[in-house]
Amino acid sequence: MENAKIKRIQDLSKILLEVGALLMASGANSSRIRITTLRIAGAYGYSAELLITHRALMLTVFDEESDYFYSSLKRTSPHGANFKMVSGISRMSWRIVEEAWDFQKVWDEIERLKSLPHYPRYVILLTVALAGASFCRLFGGGPIEMLFCYVATFSGLFIRQEAIKKSFNPYLCIFFAAFTSCLIAGSAVKFHLGTTPEHAFATSVLYLIPGIPLINSLSDLLDGNIMNGLVRGMNGLMISFSIALGMLCTILIYNI
Repeated sequence: MENAKIKRIQDLSKILLEVGALLMASGANSSRIRITTLRIAGAYGYSAELLITHRALMLTVFDEESDYFYSSLKRTSPHGANFKMVSGISRMSWRIVEEAWDFQKVWDEIERLKSLPHYPRYVILLTVALAGASFCRLFGGGPIEMLFCYVATFSGLFIRQEAIKKSFNPYLCIFFAAFTSCLIAGSAVKFHLGTTPEHAFATSVLYLIPGIPLINSLSDLLDGNIMNGLVRGMNGLMISFSIALGMLCTILIYNI
């Protein structure tokens, strides 16, 4: 087989693994990752098989004309949520199909998506805290409870971000955040501030709820990706346990 064809398949494999790893790290489910990568491979006239695990992607690209296989593996980054990246890669995959992009143009688009700025840190802190206070209001909390929930959510998220910067274990970061939020909101319960301070305590940790891991777990299980579904479900369970442990420590400290 010609070296140029081998090099082309190897370059395509690098693109597919990079796309898959970005989708995995951005909160996409297994079905979307597989469909998107296979769509791109098909646009260039190749078949591909992708094995998705929680920590790595294993890819095989197959050229039917020359009966040539090329297999490669890539570890994935820690998982988070970046729907801007997920939607951007999805649009890119369709444009590759429709406009027949060359590899360099694909890499340029990937780098552009990776360089898109996130929201400023304090905008995130302020808006997430506002969402927590809004949840407190929905649960029946008054102005005092909303104030405690706002401060608790802001402080807990700030602590979590700092813990992540220090490279603590992800579950420990969540524990620190839950403990901080509950410590602040629990003071309202301890000292009977407000009419229903327990609402502030209960809603101060809602920003930590693992919605994406649990939704992706159910989606993977329904799609038949049993192993990924179980792993993501266990990840969501561990996050929930970390939240509960932070709340328990606060309850024991305040004896409430």
